[in-house]
Amino acid sequence: MLRDFSKEEFDIIIQAGQSNAEGCGLGDAEKPYATNSKIWYLDNDFSISKAQERISGNFIVGDFSLSFASKYRKDGNLEDGRKILIIRAAIGGTGFLDNHWKPTDDLYLRMMEMIKTALELNPKNKLVAFLWHQGETDATFNSDYQTYFNNLTTLVNNVRVAFKSNNLPFIAGDFVQHWKMENIKICEPVVSAMKEVCLTIGNAEFVETNELLSNDQKIGNKDNIHFCRESLYQLGLKYYDAYKRIASLK
Repeated sequence: MLRDFSKEEFDIIIQAGQSNAEGCGLGDAEKPYATNSKIWYLDNDFSISKAQERISGNFIVGDFSLSFASKYRKDGNLEDGRKILIIRAAIGGTGFLDNHWKPTDDLYLRMMEMIKTALELNPKNKLVAFLWHQGETDATFNSDYQTYFNNLTTLVNNVRVAFKSNNLPFIAGDFVQHWKMENIKICEPVVSAMKEVCLTIGNAEFVETNELLSNDQKIGNKDNIHFCRESLYQLGLKYYDAYKRIASLK
């Protein structure tokens, strides 16, 4: 039997960007995510399912929104009777310069439609956070500082204005240091622009990732651009700490 989600009240978390937001982290995690009835996904095919980690071959694949949502719930942000809906809008290998996240692009338009769909399920649904991890693709396309700054600022402002959520907390994060340090020249303009966006748009914060390991550093699979599974859990907690600081200032 299909579930009627119009009877549910959701706190909505937007998770968008590319592969580290989509989740490519392999290996063990100290506190693996336990599926529960309070945290749900709106997937990019517009289906709603109970939030859970994915299986890829012999590995369990992490997702930083799960540790974020779990801490959000544990800290008492979720009012009685409400649940969390995570909008899973991220797609690996996508950027602004390859025409996926600008206002007329496919993933931008789909993300906006996903947000609209989530809010229209129930008039009591509300946006609570916008979690963004992206930029590696734009770095490989040699994006300059101003171009990335303008594109990201436009994206965040458009979401806030379109959904009448001018104070929506926005959190972005640095790249995997293992990959960034090997590609520092192309990464610096994008990362610097992200930091400046978070400083200028209000109700935003940039998360550092200095101690977080890549898949290669954790399991030796030559993948140095993606956070490992444990690092994704830690990243989600870092994003939540940033959210908490923003929320306290609102």
